[in-house]
Amino acid sequence: MSISIKNELGTVTITNEVIARTAGLAAVDCYGIVGMAAKNVKDGFVHLLKRESLTKGIRVAEDGGAVLIDLHIIVEYGTNIPAIADSVVSTVKYSVEESTGIPVRDVRVYADGVRVDEN
Repeated sequence: MSISIKNELGTVTITNEVIARTAGLAAVDCYGIVGMAAKNVKDGFVHLLKRESLTKGIRVAEDGGAVLIDLHIIVEYGTNIPAIADSVVSTVKYSVEESTGIPVRDVRVYADGVRVDEN
C-alpha cells in the first residue's frame, strides 16, 4: 500500500514502509523508549526489535489521504508512560508530516513491555 501526492510537476508515491521507518526512527529517539516491540504469534511473548527491523512494530494505514499510525513500544522501567506516549505522539506526527508532506490523522501508542536494567 502506498500514498500518492500529485502536483503540477508530477506524482510522488510514498510507501507505507517509508512512513513506518520515519515514524520508528522518530519514536526511538524519544526519552524513555527502549525500542519497538513485536509479539510472537506462536507463544504470545513480546520481544524488542533491533533498529534495522523496527518497522515490524509499526502499522500504517491510509484514511482519506491522511495516515493512521500504530506504534508498539517498550519503555524503560521507572518512566512516566503517559508522558512518554504524549511525547511519542507529537514527535512522530511532526516528523512524518514534515518529511513526507502527508497529514497524520492519528498516532496510537501501545506500551507492550517494560525493560528493567539489571545493574
